[in-house]
Amino acid sequence: MPFSYYSLPYCRPQGGIKKSAENLGELLMGDQIDNSPYRFRVNVNESLYLCTTKGLNENDAKLLKQRTRDLYQVNMMLDNLPVMRFTEQNGVTVQWTGFPIGYSPTGSSEDYIINHLKFKVLVHEYEGKNVEIIGTGEEGSGVISEFDKKGMSGYQIVGFEVVPCSVKRDPEAFSKLNMYDSIDPVNCPLELQKSQVIRQQERITLTYDVEFVKSDIRWPSRWDAYLKMEAGAKVHWFSIMNSLMVILFLAGIVFVIFLRTVRRDLTRYEELDKEAQAQMNEELSGWKLVVGDVFREPTCPKLLCIMIGDGVQILGMSIVTIIFSTLGFMSPASRGMLLTGMIILYLFLGIAAGYVSIRLWKTITGTSEGWRSVSWSTACFFPGIMFVVLTVLNFVLWGSKSTGALPISLFFTLLALWFCISVPLTLVGGFIGTRAEKIEFPVRTNQIPREIPARKYPSWLLVLGAGTLPFGTLFIELFFILSSIWLGRFYYVFGFLLIVLVLLVIVCAEVSVVLTYMNLCVEDWRWWWKAFFASGSVAIYVFLYSINYLVFDLRSLSGPVSAMLYLGYSFLMAFAIMLATGTIGFLTSFFFVHYLFSSVKID
Repeated sequence: MPFSYYSLPYCRPQGGIKKSAENLGELLMGDQIDNSPYRFRVNVNESLYLCTTKGLNENDAKLLKQRTRDLYQVNMMLDNLPVMRFTEQNGVTVQWTGFPIGYSPTGSSEDYIINHLKFKVLVHEYEGKNVEIIGTGEEGSGVISEFDKKGMSGYQIVGFEVVPCSVKRDPEAFSKLNMYDSIDPVNCPLELQKSQVIRQQERITLTYDVEFVKSDIRWPSRWDAYLKMEAGAKVHWFSIMNSLMVILFLAGIVFVIFLRTVRRDLTRYEELDKEAQAQMNEELSGWKLVVGDVFREPTCPKLLCIMIGDGVQILGMSIVTIIFSTLGFMSPASRGMLLTGMIILYLFLGIAAGYVSIRLWKTITGTSEGWRSVSWSTACFFPGIMFVVLTVLNFVLWGSKSTGALPISLFFTLLALWFCISVPLTLVGGFIGTRAEKIEFPVRTNQIPREIPARKYPSWLLVLGAGTLPFGTLFIELFFILSSIWLGRFYYVFGFLLIVLVLLVIVCAEVSVVLTYMNLCVEDWRWWWKAFFASGSVAIYVFLYSINYLVFDLRSLSGPVSAMLYLGYSFLMAFAIMLATGTIGFLTSFFFVHYLFSSVKID
């Protein structure tokens, strides 16, 4: 749960706090960017004094202790580069973005604040020759104002590192200094007696060092250090690729065996004459006996059409976003760009959601009557659930005074985007769907439903178990995604994510088709919803894995409020995955069943 930097007793800038302009994605992520009191002068190494706080009152001391024990981090940027620090864990150097508010040593009852920062700024010197300097004329057009024959040079910031320290200072002596007065440089003490303890009535002095270091890193490569995976990543990559190939190989074998079985059944069925077919129908059981019921209208057909339409919208948004990110359009330097792009794509893909939901509605019911209601429900189903959950979570954030709370103006902006873009486009897509030809069923449906034989075990048990195979395709990648969201790590291996997405689509389609065929073989013609949840049940395992991640990887999560927020966002993620994967499975099974029964000779 993010909080403002100045909610803690830190030094404030001389010109007052100024907030940076933020895009839609940054606002939704709760990234509030303020200016800081730290002053850097290019290529000037210096040690400076900032300020000395008043004696900590009870609330400030309690808040500092709580945020320290909850392992809160301060995120700072210079020239759009996040500050980076390095720590040693089990002999391995691990890089982090940001620095902690303080630390609580093991075996000590006291908490210590980070009050001295040693900054290292990496700069790359560049030189230019015959550079034309372009000025701006009165009309705003570019004019050549000077021709530099000697060339021009300068420095580009290509790295930003910090070493956080806790240093005990004499508040009486330092309070006589002014902000940005020079002080003697210090080394970070290792003894707790020389560190600044967090205690009521304690005055805290904040200082910092700046060191500029020339680097060979060029401007286009300055983000490389942030996008590196942690130690041992090669083992993870090998494990992921190995598991994906095994899953794909096994799914391919199942699919090939399945195709051979269907082809053999069709060949035997079509080689028989009419009398033999009639005798065969009396003697044999299987999918051939549900020919008069297989396209019977499912329960809750409207809800099915709505969920398939929303699933198409979410799936399309995911595919286009990952492709664009793979091609490099979603740079990590553009904060919030990924989320903003996803929202824009989702809004404009409403036309696809409307078209698919209404065409499926027309196919199931045989008429386009009621298409407006279905289109409206498609436009409001998933966004409505999301708005309800986000509103509840936002009230919790408002109550906690977190910067993650969405401002009321943003709520109205999102509502305006929803009702002015997404809803009209969904209605347009629905109207186009009414003009499209419905998909004709290859067989007629009997008036009286066929009785379904009793089974030894519930059919839904197999449906729930089918979600384990798609989950096996993505669970390792899901770990990296959750780490990027909740631990502040950068995720930028979208090329591999695209491969995982393709494999996930293939596995979802295969699992759903196989399960649909198994249900039809036991004369269960109620395949519509089971085809959807055969692949959509992966969302259950995604949500359970999110809970596992919360318990074992986010043990520093502070209190029930943060856990509630985490579970709320995890529910939305799992629900969206259910709609997308369920849509893949249903559409594949639908066209498979249509092809299967169109291949049978019906009298």
